[in-house]
Amino acid sequence: MIGNSKAFLFYPPSPRPSPARGEGVTGWKKISGRMAWTFLLLSLLGASFSFLPGPAQAQEKDIVLPESGIHYPGGFDPNTVGEVQGRAYGYSQAPGGPIQFRLDSGKETYRVMASPQWYWNDLGAKMPDGTEVRVRGSKSLGKDGNLYLIAQEMRVLSTGKTYAFRDDDGYPLWKGPRTGAQGSRGGFGSPQKGIGGGPGGMGKGRR
Repeated sequence: MIGNSKAFLFYPPSPRPSPARGEGVTGWKKISGRMAWTFLLLSLLGASFSFLPGPAQAQEKDIVLPESGIHYPGGFDPNTVGEVQGRAYGYSQAPGGPIQFRLDSGKETYRVMASPQWYWNDLGAKMPDGTEVRVRGSKSLGKDGNLYLIAQEMRVLSTGKTYAFRDDDGYPLWKGPRTGAQGSRGGFGSPQKGIGGGPGGMGKGRR
């Protein structure tokens, strides 16, 4: 029985084949290769999904706001860009539309169209009634007879904070970067401002 004891020896399973025991490794290499490719594919898919726009961003379509007749988020005209400084009142949001507030410059009153609610919240913008701001944007006359300002940038004078809503061409920043987009941002104090208008002016902008 002692001479045959080797027949009763038990070899525990190995996590991978061992050439020392005469086991082949070709099958293991194939399995390992498939696992590596699967892991790589899943990693690439995960990375691609991380760059997809959010639901609100992807579903946003250009609409005509019924009260003003202005297109949103389109409707920005670089040729009518100017700056208006005054006090902000009446923060609100129309269904499906942008954050709006009334901007009283002392000479004229504008309805400022800023951005979607979620983007406004992400910026951390805070605007109690009476806040003094300077807003740069595209000026327009609504069908209701009111002056509108499609905001590009807004600066809160008491804090010095600037909130950007659109690029220099008026493309909404909440939609993400454009492929191949070029051009510099105008910003406050840049040459692109209303001719002869200054704050509250309605002159056309120059590029």
